[in-house]
Amino acid sequence: MLELRAYAYLDSLQPQFAALTAALVQGNFPRANDAALYLEVAPGIEVYRLVDIALKASGVELGYQMVEREFGMLEFHSASQSDVLSAGEAILAAIGKKPEDALPPYLTAMTIVRRVDPDQAQIVNRNKAGALLLPGSTLCVLEVEPAAYAVVAANEAEKVAAINLIDTWTFGVYGRVFFSGTEAEVKVAAARIKDLFGWEGNIED
Repeated sequence: MLELRAYAYLDSLQPQFAALTAALVQGNFPRANDAALYLEVAPGIEVYRLVDIALKASGVELGYQMVEREFGMLEFHSASQSDVLSAGEAILAAIGKKPEDALPPYLTAMTIVRRVDPDQAQIVNRNKAGALLLPGSTLCVLEVEPAAYAVVAANEAEKVAAINLIDTWTFGVYGRVFFSGTEAEVKVAAARIKDLFGWEGNIED
């Protein structure tokens, strides 16, 4: 039986998040202000069927079609919110699910590093897809489950604060988001994500 693990609709992709996603996707790249829908399912191979449904239902463009060990993730986007929503509704109708049937997002961990050391910045920068992590800046790394909900955290962080979006990991067991900036701006973004996900942990940890 298909498990709908994540159903994450973004009504407007923020500029940095859209650019970072464009650097990572396998297919058509999104643009700033596009709407997008991310779904995570199990078993993973179900993504092939769901992608087919979405593409035939409306004029969306496919960005991701990922299958890993346990789960599958797909993403499609469009300048038209109605196209994205229609494709999502077609998928839900085909699998007999509603958005609220998806697992709720869970923030498993968040950590903040102040005055980042140049050596650590260099290692992070070797594997990132987005902005450079500058030595001396403040870095926030967070982990979410299911992994696809990392996109919600990344897009929201950029909405509320002047941060630099370094990277997002959106598939696998856990999703991760890396962003940096001044300590004050990073704290604003971290607090918003904490509230959004209902996390009761301490962002100072």
